[in-house]
Amino acid sequence: MNSKFRGSTLVTLLLFVVIAFIAYSLLNQAEAIDTVPLSEVAAAIERGSVDTIALSEDRLTVTFTDGTEARSFKEYGTTLAEQLEAMGVSGERIAAIEIDIVQVPDWTTLFSNGLMILAVMAFFVGGYFFLRQFQGANNQAISFGKSRARLYAGDQPTVTFADVAGVEEAKEDLWEVVEFLKEPEKFISLGARIPKGVLLMGAPGTGKTLLAKAVSGEAGVPFFSISGSEFVEMFVGVGASRVRDLFDQAKRHSPCIVFLDEIDAVGRHRGAGLGGSHDEREQTLNQILVEMDGFDTDTNVIIVAATNRPDILDPALLRPGRFDRRVVLDRPDIRGREGILDVHIRGKPLDDDINLTTVARSTPGFVGADIANLVNEAAILAARRGKKRIGMAEFQDAIERVIAGPERKSRILSEEERRIFAYHEAGHALVGHFLPKCDPVHKVSIVARGMAAGYTISLPEGDRTVITRSKFEDQLAYALGGRAAENLVFGDMTTGASDDLERVTDMARAMVTRYGMSDKLGPMTFGQKEELVFLGKEIGEQRDYGEEVARQIDEEVRRIVHTAYERAAGVLEMHRAKLDAVAEKLLEVETLDAEAFAAVVEGHETSKTPPTGGRLAGPPKERVGQPSASHKLDMPPQPAPA
Repeated sequence: MNSKFRGSTLVTLLLFVVIAFIAYSLLNQAEAIDTVPLSEVAAAIERGSVDTIALSEDRLTVTFTDGTEARSFKEYGTTLAEQLEAMGVSGERIAAIEIDIVQVPDWTTLFSNGLMILAVMAFFVGGYFFLRQFQGANNQAISFGKSRARLYAGDQPTVTFADVAGVEEAKEDLWEVVEFLKEPEKFISLGARIPKGVLLMGAPGTGKTLLAKAVSGEAGVPFFSISGSEFVEMFVGVGASRVRDLFDQAKRHSPCIVFLDEIDAVGRHRGAGLGGSHDEREQTLNQILVEMDGFDTDTNVIIVAATNRPDILDPALLRPGRFDRRVVLDRPDIRGREGILDVHIRGKPLDDDINLTTVARSTPGFVGADIANLVNEAAILAARRGKKRIGMAEFQDAIERVIAGPERKSRILSEEERRIFAYHEAGHALVGHFLPKCDPVHKVSIVARGMAAGYTISLPEGDRTVITRSKFEDQLAYALGGRAAENLVFGDMTTGASDDLERVTDMARAMVTRYGMSDKLGPMTFGQKEELVFLGKEIGEQRDYGEEVARQIDEEVRRIVHTAYERAAGVLEMHRAKLDAVAEKLLEVETLDAEAFAAVVEGHETSKTPPTGGRLAGPPKERVGQPSASHKLDMPPQPAPA
């Protein structure tokens, strides 16, 4: 029953008791008595049948000798004896009757007494509810330090390892955790100690939380889930109290799994933030460290934590005995992406022409969250088009939608702007087509998507883990193809290449300062990132070099970018006819896929060969079909502006 309802019922009951008590006090003598005239009372006195008379002002209560009672009234202003004598009753008869004078109740006093009773009752009732309220506030204050972890029962798992794909090595590492929770004696009998903590590290969206739930589902044990930010509050000591309560609950539900999501919220490096040693976040971290050390070998409680910033965690948190096992969840390769697609299409109606391998090849760098969004976007597109099944066309459109954003065909452009965008995108596409280390062109379009007025998508032929200097140089030229085409055709420059220039400059500086790809400066790195750990944000770069080296770095960055621009311009000058053909075709149809682009390029043969520019070698490769850096397209995994 609701506590408020119980309280109101109690108040109503107490008020009813008080009113009944007062009514009883006032009406305890209001019994049903017959009223007779005073003359009948005088006659009865004369006969000797009256025993006593109770006189209360002008009201008489007559008691007869036979025990009955009657009520009568006398006249106001004279005594009872005078009125009886006037009615012929002798003095002897009147003297023989016992006449009692009854004090008249003082209604003011009675009302005051009633108010006093009400005040006393109200005091007790108010005190009762005050104590209840105080107790409730005290309980809330006590519960403020309780853990807010959500408990999921493991007897009916909703997620298992079958629902996780693309991270096979991680699943193998975590299977030992599952076996330990199922059969701890198997390990303890041999003196083995299962890791107390497992740290899942990976980019956002790679499935860290999903994998932790799968471990709980496979083991069939309770699963506590809490975010690192839920420990820290404004009041000092609350975070540490919640940590203690969380670990107490975990021990009571042993065997179980405690999942700390985004542990970097409380696990950042100590001593580098604001607030000194009394910082609430540091106290919470200290309590976590103490609690993890307090676990015994047979507690059967596994701590699983997830973060995408393992580099900023406190070293004490990562030492053996705490989070001593680290599981890396990398971006899935083509086989992993195909497996993730297979998981997310379950239960969805698909056309027979769906080829998951092709879709996986078209989504390099996508993580599990990206692929889930891709499948959902494809289903939404199919529903909007009135289809009963999801086709390959919806998947292709969904890929572009995830990469570049939704189409904005309603955007009105002047003919001059359309020509500029057409040549800009054609410049990207042609440079990417003829430079051997660029990824194959998949689609070119001047239809606005998201914030971009046009886009060129290139897709790699396979997954890669390292990038060579020659590929960097070709990617730089590819990114500058749009600016080179504008300058070549119109003899002028526009703001359309602003994002290209930003990416090119950042890439060239990274080649010099991070990757050691400068012949002049040699294989060295320059500068260290400075980060305010408490705020989790980079605030600058610490220069560990002098002004002369800084000048040389700027010169090298300028040289690399200038060389890439000259290479892009040289390619476009040699293939000017193809540039015009691709641009005119874009003005006509607005979008060219890989086959249509190749057909336009192959229809304009040329005997010239592109300039080497120091590193361009080999004939152009055949292209089958990734986004360009012309206008901002956030293709997740591409290290080079794509």
